[in-house]
Amino acid sequence: MPRVVFALVALSLLTVSAFAQAPTAQISGQYLETRSADVYVGQCFANGEVGLTGEEAIVAWHIQEGKWDGVSLAGLTVVGAIKAQATLGDPYGKPYPAKSVLIVDQQATQQQRQALINFAQEMGGPLLQHVVRVVDTRIDMEVLQPHGGRARLQAGDFLTVETRGIGEKDHLCGNEDTFYQPLTATTHAMPAVAMTDEYRGTDLNISWTLHDKRSAFVGTFATQQLVASNR
Repeated sequence: MPRVVFALVALSLLTVSAFAQAPTAQISGQYLETRSADVYVGQCFANGEVGLTGEEAIVAWHIQEGKWDGVSLAGLTVVGAIKAQATLGDPYGKPYPAKSVLIVDQQATQQQRQALINFAQEMGGPLLQHVVRVVDTRIDMEVLQPHGGRARLQAGDFLTVETRGIGEKDHLCGNEDTFYQPLTATTHAMPAVAMTDEYRGTDLNISWTLHDKRSAFVGTFATQQLVASNR
């Protein structure tokens, strides 16, 4: 084998090996999402909402275990309220750039606070790229039945979400399905009814109060972060 080719092969193997051995940190917990458009819906109903609603969303992560940026976030919660420019999830829409407010658990230390912000922006991607304000307040989030759609979220005076599972009476046309997928990565997510979906802030130039829409996801998440090695 020519020396140049041999050197390139050796370098490739070393690179692959380095990535394979790169230390990672895992973080996992509960996830909650609401939208201002139905996510579990028949196509005819969904088409009626596209372009008219669905520009608003709430995403929330309650970390049960794990670290981010080397900082333990176990027991803490971070929430994002989002106002996009078009219906989120519509493949023909142009929702970005979106504006967002991040709500951070007031129990977090300064180090944990920054790690929560970094974590949320990594998970949210373009949803949380343009944060207009970060709010520190008490957050209570509880997923009562991850496979049954029951959850609740209270973030100070800014935000209230309460969900329940989808039942027979929620099938309006008989052709309902999960029309939209969750806005962020999950390990499991069930569509649910948002009995209350309310954001009362002023920084997005809009607030909303919605009831009894099939517009929520309740589930879990898990992800890994590459950790810098001292070797």
